[in-house]
Amino acid sequence: MRAGQIPEEIGNLLGLEMLNIKAIKGLTGQIATSIFNISSLKTIDLSNNSLSGSLPSDMCQHLPKLEGLYLYRNELSGNIPSSMDKCNNLKMLALFVNQFLGIIPRSIGNLTWLQELYLGFNNLEGQIPEEIGNLLGLEMLNIKAIKGLTGQIATSIFNISSLKTIDLSNNSLSGSLPSDMCQHLPKLEGLYLYRNELSGNIPSSMDKCNNLKMLALFVNQFLGIIPRSIGNLTWLQELYLGFNNLEGNQFPRFLEFKVFFMKEFNL
Repeated sequence: MRAGQIPEEIGNLLGLEMLNIKAIKGLTGQIATSIFNISSLKTIDLSNNSLSGSLPSDMCQHLPKLEGLYLYRNELSGNIPSSMDKCNNLKMLALFVNQFLGIIPRSIGNLTWLQELYLGFNNLEGQIPEEIGNLLGLEMLNIKAIKGLTGQIATSIFNISSLKTIDLSNNSLSGSLPSDMCQHLPKLEGLYLYRNELSGNIPSSMDKCNNLKMLALFVNQFLGIIPRSIGNLTWLQELYLGFNNLEGNQFPRFLEFKVFFMKEFNL
């Protein structure tokens, strides 16, 4: 396809259900606003282009059937619209690797059908809203590489029992992890919290996340000992605990995993 913009005339396709125009680096300019008036659309995939500009504040007003919105790897900017919850059938929202500004809208917590959420690699700021905990069908939470993302991890996240992956790595999150954080995460397979400013002890109840295959906590400020209970994570394949302020008088003998990265301890 030749370089240029998405024509506004696409908006005349009033029966369109799938719009897939992706991986065209010569595709520039703003997204044609007429697209957001096609009420029949179930999927919009405009990922991996060079699209710029902001999203319309009312973009979801006429998209009642939309299930997948893929706008990742573009040059989009401005705020994530607070009216995003009007796309109330969304199952997949992928906005990562853009230049979005401002906060994560609390209204995203109203997208109760959402299964996968990707917001990383943007210029967002503020805290993760507690309302994320309302996404009770969420399986993938990926909000990573946002240095303006600060404060404690919203504790409501640890009540989403459907979660399989939590990736909050490479942010500026601080505070400690809840002692009962794994109480309601029976399906969790990947926990990526590395390269933050998290502190306190690694919870001894971590073994309640008994389906974990990947645990990555390196480059934080965790204190205390490595909990013996980690030895109960029998499905674990990769364990990364290095570059923390952990301590102890011997290397834990119960750790016998395929890959482990446990340097820079004061052992």
